[in-house]
Amino acid sequence: MSRDPRAASAAAVRLASPFRLNLEQQGKRAKELLKSLRAGDDEALSRFRRHHPRSADAPERLSEAQLVVARELGLPSWPKLKAHIAAMERSWRGIVRGEAAPDRGMTTLHLRCGHDIEASLRDAGFIGDFLEYSDPLCQGPVLDRADWLAERAAFLAESYGAGVDRSEAQIAEELAVAEARLQAAASRYERVVLWLEHDPYDQLILARCLAQFAETPPPRLELISLERYPGATRFLGLGQLPPEALRLLWEERAPVAEAALLAGREVWSMLRAPDPRPLAGVARAGAPALPQLARAVRRHCQEFPGTEDGLSLTERLILELLAERPHKAVDAYSRLLMEREPLPWLTDLMIHSIVEDMKRVAEPVFTGAFDSDDRSWPKERLTITPLGRAILAGETDWMSLRPPPRWLGGVSISGDAPCWRWDEARSEFAFSQAARRAER
Repeated sequence: MSRDPRAASAAAVRLASPFRLNLEQQGKRAKELLKSLRAGDDEALSRFRRHHPRSADAPERLSEAQLVVARELGLPSWPKLKAHIAAMERSWRGIVRGEAAPDRGMTTLHLRCGHDIEASLRDAGFIGDFLEYSDPLCQGPVLDRADWLAERAAFLAESYGAGVDRSEAQIAEELAVAEARLQAAASRYERVVLWLEHDPYDQLILARCLAQFAETPPPRLELISLERYPGATRFLGLGQLPPEALRLLWEERAPVAEAALLAGREVWSMLRAPDPRPLAGVARAGAPALPQLARAVRRHCQEFPGTEDGLSLTERLILELLAERPHKAVDAYSRLLMEREPLPWLTDLMIHSIVEDMKRVAEPVFTGAFDSDDRSWPKERLTITPLGRAILAGETDWMSLRPPPRWLGGVSISGDAPCWRWDEARSEFAFSQAARRAER
């Protein structure tokens, strides 16, 4: 079965993308780097030392500059970069020629934690059905009881409803439809393919899906779980990638083993429990069947109040950015995502919700002001207060300021009562009200 080239709407024009690399352009970059290195340019020398295994000396040959360029783009060598660019070109030509659908031959469901690749899959020639299962289970209550979806709808409506222009009833209906389609997938499709990344948002959704498929396995279950992709910017998610990259990733999909199904089911159960200590066990020991899930679980644990200062990692990263200088909210979000966050997972609505909750404390840790009549939240300029600096220094406990109550999975966190705190040094939880002061 071939695909009519005229059906490729967005694929008809190959738009620029930081993940579409041009070999000639990269060759010029390597030559320019070599020239700058020979001239003793400090920035060029810094790039060389970061990416070249022989970092003590400046290179003498073009091949060494090419190695640096390749590694900056996320590939181990110049030949690997050339091979990747050639593979992307072949994939693109296949799309333009209207080659047969990659997912032909069996009824297929593509499951993704958002709609960001739905159009790109179509442009890449895929013909299977698409399911968006995008409930951010990394935030808010995820309870082990029959009405857990209703609790999710109430939380999402309160936290993000205005931002997505959805009422609680609309959100509840969308959640119910996605959950019903997930539960019916094994009986309706010969193949289910999960398209996810390595961050907590995606991996906790992966745990939910694997828990379901452990009970009702589809005839074929496959996983594309991505941590990085070669390109000229930081990889944040599959939605950044052009259609030809999705076709290449399809070739790398892997069957989900029984051990992975069981690991996902266990993490899903742990997430919904009122005691987070089993999650700490996963963070410490890892999950060999699903290593990305184990890393995401650790990042989830880091969102609990810290034992040293009461801050979650996200709250700490925000205050650290503001301690450097005042930031507009949009700039703080961008730097958090591109520079500071170890596993990027926050959407703009999530960071807005976290910032707003950080304002709702007994005394302000930062102030907000607007430089113009545009008073939309991204334009608010945030400036740290002396109290904010004291919290960063570990002199004051964030939880003593009584931040709003919140949920992480099955665990309730309140500022005016003892709660579970994450000890990063020990990779374990402690139940306490006051922060543990480090010896100084």
